[in-house]
Amino acid sequence: MKFMPFRLNRLAAEFSNALAMEYMARFGIDIPEWRVLATLGLHDAPRSAQYVVRCTRTHKSRISRAVGSLVTLGYVARAEAMDDRREVMLELTPKGRAVYAELVPLLLKREEAILSCLSTEERAQLDHLMDKLEKSFDLVQCGD
Repeated sequence: MKFMPFRLNRLAAEFSNALAMEYMARFGIDIPEWRVLATLGLHDAPRSAQYVVRCTRTHKSRISRAVGSLVTLGYVARAEAMDDRREVMLELTPKGRAVYAELVPLLLKREEAILSCLSTEERAQLDHLMDKLEKSFDLVQCGD
């Protein structure tokens, strides 16, 4: 089937599952938990739970459950926002930072293996096209 959302969804699922084997085996965390960890790992300062939801495009109930698990594991700390006590701020604990620092190089190596079917030029082109699509949807850039 050549329907683009179908194809992108299949590729995203396969890609995520291939990477998930690393963090599930090493730390027992699942895909939504990794998404929270990865999003917070991009920043030194706390981020709101809502920011994580927007950044990951994951439903707030799944993020909430993932945060609960990560708090229990000691990887994430919660705090009330200074300007709005209803808003929950999240940040990685030192233990969470260590997990993030250990996983990123492993996941990048796995990503490299997955993308090895593409030439350097094709990878650059794919990256450019994905950037263009993300901008057309006004997606939040998580590293900003």
